[in-house]
Parts: sequence; structure tokens; C-alpha cells
Amino acid sequence: MYLIAIAWLYVALMMALVEATATNGSVLGACITFLLYGVLPCALLMYILGTPERKRRLHARRLEEQRAWEAAQQAAAAPSTAPDDGSHAPGAAQDGSIASVREKS
Repeated sequence: MYLIAIAWLYVALMMALVEATATNGSVLGACITFLLYGVLPCALLMYILGTPERKRRLHARRLEEQRAWEAAQQAAAAPSTAPDDGSHAPGAAQDGSIASVREKS
């Protein structure tokens, strides 16, 4: 795939070089030739030929995220074996009528 792109860019570069060195050619015409005959078609070709690889990477990433989510769900659903590993407070809530202890000033 990359060999085709490199060869095409080489041909477009040679076309642009001929355009720039021709007696009635210009550097602006050479730049436009290289962009329109070389870079633009090559970028389109690389995008189209790279689509299956992008789809494979996207699918693999989605599978990995799904596995991580399932593992997190299993870990959250598993009963805790540690004595204080829950998400609850360790004791009962205190009554609001008890004043907090303050330091003497």
C-alpha cells in the first residue's frame, strides 16, 4: 500500500519539477500540479485503503472496553470478604443533639 503511494508521489513530483523548469511553466503551476495530482489523490487513496484497518482497531477497542466494563461489573457485584470493605459508614449515625467537642481558647 505504501509502495503505491510513494511511487505516485514520485511521479507527481517529477511532473511538478517539469512544470517548474519548463520555459512557459511556473512555480505556482508546479505547486498546484503536485497538490492536485499528487497529494490529494494519494491522501484519498490512503484513506480508502486504510479503512479496514481503522475498523479492526475500532472493533478491538470496543471489545476491550466491553471486557473492562464486564470485569468492573463483576468486581462490584462480588461480595466483599474484607471486614470493612463496604461503602457504608463503620458505625451508626450520631444524633444531632450531641454537640461537637471544641478546643478551649
